[in-house]
Amino acid sequence: MTLIEVDAIIVGGGIVGSSAALTLARAGQQVALLERDFCGSHSSGVNYGGVRRQGRSLAQLPLSMRAHAIWGQLRAWIGIDGEYARSGHLKLARSEPDFDALKAYAHRTQAFDLRLQLLEHRELRQRFPWVGDIAVGASYCPEDGHANPRLVSPAFAQAARHSGAHVHEQCKVLQVDHDGQRFSVHTSNGQCFKAPWLLNCAGAWSAQLAEHFGEPVPLTAAHPAMLVTEPLPLFMTASTGVEGGGIYARQVARGNCVLGGGRGFALTSTTARPGQAAVLDILRNATELYPALAGAQAIRTWSGTEGYLPDDEPVLGPSLRQPGLLHGFGFAGAGFQIGPAAGEALAQCILLGAPAISLAAFSINRFQPNHHHKENLS
Repeated sequence: MTLIEVDAIIVGGGIVGSSAALTLARAGQQVALLERDFCGSHSSGVNYGGVRRQGRSLAQLPLSMRAHAIWGQLRAWIGIDGEYARSGHLKLARSEPDFDALKAYAHRTQAFDLRLQLLEHRELRQRFPWVGDIAVGASYCPEDGHANPRLVSPAFAQAARHSGAHVHEQCKVLQVDHDGQRFSVHTSNGQCFKAPWLLNCAGAWSAQLAEHFGEPVPLTAAHPAMLVTEPLPLFMTASTGVEGGGIYARQVARGNCVLGGGRGFALTSTTARPGQAAVLDILRNATELYPALAGAQAIRTWSGTEGYLPDDEPVLGPSLRQPGLLHGFGFAGAGFQIGPAAGEALAQCILLGAPAISLAAFSINRFQPNHHHKENLS
């Protein structure tokens, strides 16, 4: 067995783990990034590609604003533009109560300078004539946008490698121990990694590692249904979503429209597919909201596996049971935009002793009431 000693071990090569690896490696830390399959091959690489702040909870907006700044410097971070475009994000309302909800959100988030523009039906039709009449209004965030996750997510891991991180793909974690000073991580390729820090960024599979250290969490897996159409004449000038969920859509420079909505199903523990019913629902909803899609052919469908917690907020920050353990998972299908800032914040826990942006709202403590009670008794 090969022994490799580093400063930090990161389990999971998605955008959060890879961003943490990149930040640590740039600061001169020795990092081992361990990915069971290929970096960016699961939720970070198969998601819709929305890069939005609009619609996030108030708790997430400070991190999301930091991520927005990182996205603005993406080429400096990962060496490519990742097809990132600040196209604007248009959130549509299909009813007056939904539009009222958009107005309330705009009011609550004024301190974050999202520059949201509330568009009544007439102005919406004037500015975005490709939106169907079913939309009664919308909220527009002009600097949000979209990118290609199949390019961006693996590029964070590649940038970490170029900065000195040891990136190990097709490297399944078999056993994790702690001897009172360091973690020992044994992998399927006969290596043993040792480090004082361990980052749990294993996405929908993170609960097993958290529970191993006495912090069970009610993490569940869900599988987004996604499709892409044949190339169409360019018409969609913003990335879109819908208040209350249901469907989201964007058009890339080649003319293909990427759409998502509903849920697929798991094939194995690591693979999923969207299912015919979900694809048909997407196409039916899409033509109401985007009439130009009528008759468009779907040329590819896919799904992935994402981790969800009951409050749709991630677990992000230090373990309360095991010193040196940091968690970063459960982003509820919305980790692509915020991921670079989440990874940076985890790295800052090591480099600075605490993150520049508070992670208190995302503490694993909210799922550990008994542990909190014991602390009060001690």
